[in-house]
Amino acid sequence: MAAEVLSHIMTVRAVEWVSESPFYIPMTGPAARPRRSLKHDDTFIVLDCHGDIGASAGGPDGLFNADTRYLARLELLLDELQPLLLGSNLRDDNSALTVDLTNPDIYRDGRLVLQKDMLHIVRTIFLWRGTAYQRIGVQNHGDLPASFDLTLLFDNDFADLFEVRGEKRARRGIGSSELLGPSDVGFEYYGLDGKTRTTTLHFDPWPTRLAVNAATYHLDLAPQQVSSLFVAASCNKSAAFKPAWFFRGLLAHRREMRRSTVGAASIETSNNILNEVLCRSMADLNILMTDTPQGRYPYAGIPWYSTTFGRDGIITAIQMLWIDPRVACGVLKRLAFYQAKTVDPLADAEPGKILHEMRGGEMASLREVPFAQYYGSVDATPLFVLLAGLYFERTGDNETLVELWPSIEAALRWIDGAGDPDRDGFVEYQRASEQGLANQGWKDSYDAIFHADGRLAEGYIALAEVQGYVFAAKQLAARCAARLDKIDMAQKLEAEAQRLAERFEEAFWCEELGTYALALDGAKQPCLVRTSNAGQLLFSGMVREDRARMVAADLMRPHFFSGWGIRTVAIGEARYNPMSYHNGSIWPHDNALIALGLAGYGFKHSVAHLFKALFDAATYMDLRRLPELFCGFRREKRRGPTLYPVACAPQAWASATPFTLLEAALGLEFDAQRGEIRLRNPRLPVFLNEVVLRDLQLGPSSVDLRVRRHGDEVSLEVLRTRGQIQVSIVLAH
Repeated sequence: MAAEVLSHIMTVRAVEWVSESPFYIPMTGPAARPRRSLKHDDTFIVLDCHGDIGASAGGPDGLFNADTRYLARLELLLDELQPLLLGSNLRDDNSALTVDLTNPDIYRDGRLVLQKDMLHIVRTIFLWRGTAYQRIGVQNHGDLPASFDLTLLFDNDFADLFEVRGEKRARRGIGSSELLGPSDVGFEYYGLDGKTRTTTLHFDPWPTRLAVNAATYHLDLAPQQVSSLFVAASCNKSAAFKPAWFFRGLLAHRREMRRSTVGAASIETSNNILNEVLCRSMADLNILMTDTPQGRYPYAGIPWYSTTFGRDGIITAIQMLWIDPRVACGVLKRLAFYQAKTVDPLADAEPGKILHEMRGGEMASLREVPFAQYYGSVDATPLFVLLAGLYFERTGDNETLVELWPSIEAALRWIDGAGDPDRDGFVEYQRASEQGLANQGWKDSYDAIFHADGRLAEGYIALAEVQGYVFAAKQLAARCAARLDKIDMAQKLEAEAQRLAERFEEAFWCEELGTYALALDGAKQPCLVRTSNAGQLLFSGMVREDRARMVAADLMRPHFFSGWGIRTVAIGEARYNPMSYHNGSIWPHDNALIALGLAGYGFKHSVAHLFKALFDAATYMDLRRLPELFCGFRREKRRGPTLYPVACAPQAWASATPFTLLEAALGLEFDAQRGEIRLRNPRLPVFLNEVVLRDLQLGPSSVDLRVRRHGDEVSLEVLRTRGQIQVSIVLAH
């Protein structure tokens, strides 16, 4: 009987969970082959380690453009057999994927006709301007001629990205395919939204046989002979479009990538592995950057979030502000352009609110999902104001501040108006429609906000860290207003920030926990749960010094600190699960913001400890790439961290994390008005003896500098300056 009751409870809970989480990303089985991804602007591709699409289970394979899949299968076979993998490597700059394959033993009529390892097959793949290019080079290393068929199998479904993620649709549009000539195949889809989407496959040279789902080349290779085949898959190109010659396109793509990084500071350290981590992070951020009409914008992550996300873009820009403030400029201008002007419950839109997410697929167009332009984020709006203030302090860019000021004022009106529906002085959220996200902070899983007994918070929810964002936003906006000679407004904003800090301490501090509540629910009851949200309060600078010390100490204790980083939820809390998305896992960007907070309050020993933990984690990661998140299990000797199976990689704010950790360790501060760069209480972790920063810009000037570690102290050497700039170490809190 007990077993039956337990089974019933588990079934009910599962049903509730599915209904509460309509946009959950399912993981129904293991990936048969590791995946690799490439991106250029609004197009990305996910392939397996063989360079195939759709040939093995467990991955979101495909060529995607604007949230639609334009190629669902592209599989290479040799005489109807899968080749053997030798190796698969992304270029260091992410410009291309190279896959080395060889042939298995090939038999015909029971006789071995081609011994294994005689053919070397190299697939080189890159993305550029809406087209996926691939070269297939084949060389016969045997001492006899080799005769075989090389076949490419292909297909498409024009699936919306949300279908790929697991959403079911009652109806779909009409698809078709046709031969366009001896070297071209076309796929077409007429969607329910009235749009026509097309994919064109172009083969060079002409295949021996071409059908609507296969291209076969019969190859006869003499010993040591090399043959090259080329295929290009283009999204929504006109009938007259001809793909670029492969090598010319690849060189042009690499030149564009190099140009896009000019102007950013460069970093070199004494630790070669950290150099690899930093290079991978910068390369990942570079491919996630997307040229938009408003400027370059860091798309959130591949595969599920390769689009404009407000919160992700803002936090990534904050993390990158010291190294390349142009990222923040593009983010601010794009989000200002899409700032909500009207009320739309399905989109959770209200005037002044900053965009959470935008999608360009068929399901978004038809509002089968609410994300065409979706505003269901409680924190993006104060974070927008916060970023604008930080950007101005970093750059002194008065022209951009003036341009953005109407959007800043609109955001502040939302914070004090619709963002505080019960007028208690705290910014809160509750979704406006059942289609929207149930939780609208950065921890937006349905079960991420809960009470000590595990009950989910209900009603209008005020998250702790969001109040911190509002505090910092108003302080920074006050300084911006003063710069624009809006003195009354500056004084008003500063006073509001101080009153908020006082009210917050009264409502959120939990003496019995020694930290701040996760949130207040709709009944103004605190969620008495130890979470990393309290760490982000340090980043905002809102909390009292004595309590900041308590929060910082708690975050570094074993129930939070795993040895690889700080968990989102402490061990012992009701919903703690180290394998969950938000309730016990480790998020690099969360740790990065906490590190900035620790540095701001002078806890540099903890910063160094946290920096080392995440650096150590990165050394175990594929490609030295920190993923979106990983599991929160305790660190064990001679073992790496445990991965989370559907984490995005690359993910923008995870990729930016190493730069933020370095910023926190160095204590970097920029004063554009005075032309000063300060290193406040700098302290390098034990694995790092020296850091060289080159072309660190402040206004029209720049500097190269070297920081060396001497035990717990550092020395500073200015290597070169250009223009008027001052650099100093400040040993004070």
